[in-house]
Amino acid sequence: MNEAYLYEGVRTPFGKAGGALAGVRPDDLAELVISALVDRAPGITAEGAGDAVGEVIFGNANGAGEENRNVGRMAWLLAGGATTVPASTVNRLCGSSLDAAIQGARQIRLQESEVVLVGGVESMSRAPWVLPKTERPYPMQNLELANTALGWRLINERMPEEWTVSLGEATEQLREKYGITRERQDEFAARSHQLALAAWEAGHYEELTVMVPGTDLRRDQTLRETVTAESLAGLGTVFRKEGGTVTAGNASPMNDGASAAWIGSAAGGEKLGLSPKARIAGWGAAANEPQFFGYAPVEATSRALSHAGISWNHVDAVELNEAFAAQSLACIDAWGIDPEIVNAWGGAVAIGHPLGASGTRCLSTLAARLESTGARWGVATLCIGVGQGLAVVLENTNS
Repeated sequence: MNEAYLYEGVRTPFGKAGGALAGVRPDDLAELVISALVDRAPGITAEGAGDAVGEVIFGNANGAGEENRNVGRMAWLLAGGATTVPASTVNRLCGSSLDAAIQGARQIRLQESEVVLVGGVESMSRAPWVLPKTERPYPMQNLELANTALGWRLINERMPEEWTVSLGEATEQLREKYGITRERQDEFAARSHQLALAAWEAGHYEELTVMVPGTDLRRDQTLRETVTAESLAGLGTVFRKEGGTVTAGNASPMNDGASAAWIGSAAGGEKLGLSPKARIAGWGAAANEPQFFGYAPVEATSRALSHAGISWNHVDAVELNEAFAAQSLACIDAWGIDPEIVNAWGGAVAIGHPLGASGTRCLSTLAARLESTGARWGVATLCIGVGQGLAVVLENTNS
C-alpha cells in the first residue's frame, strides 16, 4: 500500500452565525478554500487538474440548502476545476470533513488515487428552515417549520426519548456521569480563548487561513479578549435552569466557515509540487449511546492509535474539537493525558464550530503544531452527534 500524506491545509476565519460570513453562500466558501489550495500547489491548475486529482471529497452536515446536496462537486466546478474530476459530499455531522480526510487517505493507501482534495463547509447562518410534506392534499392542521442549523428535527417517534434529548441536555447528562464541575468547564473555556488569541498574535494561523473576499474578517469572530473563568461563571445556564452547568460560554458557538486540505501519496506530492507536512498514520471510528456522543472520541482515538501502531505515551499534540467544555474534559480525563498538549492554539469554544468544516480545521492545525514544535506524533479527534467519534493520527515527517 502507498503511504498517505497531508501536504497543505487552509481554512477561512470562522464567522459567528448571523455575523461576518452570513452573507456568503456555503458553496462560495467551499470554492474559496479549494481555489486557495490550488494556488498553493505549484504543480497544477484547477482546469488542468484532471490528470492529477483523483477525487474531491467534502464534508457537510447540512445539504438541504445552497449546498445543493453535493457541495463538493458544486464548489470544485465553481473553482473552475476540470469537469473530469469526480467529487462527493459526505455527512457524518460534526465529523464530516475528518471523515472526508479518512476516505481520501484510504483512496491513497489503496492506490485508487494519487491526490485527493478533502475538506468541509458549513453555513449555519444560511441553513434553511424546512417544512415537512403532508401525507394527504389540503391538510387542515397547521404545519411547523424546522430549523436545520443544528440538532434533531422531524424525529421518528420510534426513537427512544433518551436518545433524542438536545445536545446541551446530553452534555449535562455526560458531565453528571463523569463528575465534571461547572468551575472546570469555565476554566477550560477561558483557556480556549486565551490560547487562541495568543496563537493568532503569534502568527500561527496566518498560513492556515485565507480571508473571504467582500468581508473584513481577519480572524475568528467568536474570539473574546476579555474572557476569564470569573466572567464565564456569571453566565446563566441554557439547557437546565435548575442545577445546570452548560452555558453559551462553555460550549462551542454556531458558526460559518470552510476548510480544505491536499492529501496524496509520495508521487502525488510530486504532481502537486509540494513536500509533505505529515503522514496519516492511522484512523478510527467508534460509536456509543446517542446521548453520550461527547465521550465517543475516547474509543475512536484508542482505535486510531492502535491502527498507527503507537500508544498515548508517544503523543505530544492533540486537537480535540471542543463541542462542549464538559465533554472535552471527560475525554481528557479518560485518556489520562497532560491537558497542556490539548488544543495548545485554542479550540472550538473560542474559534468556533461550523459543523462540516471542523474536521479538516483540526487536522491542518495539528500538522502545523507538529511542524512548529518538532514533535513527532499527534491526534485529531471529534465527537459527533447521535453517539459517534472519529480520530486520525499524524506523524510529523520532518521530526
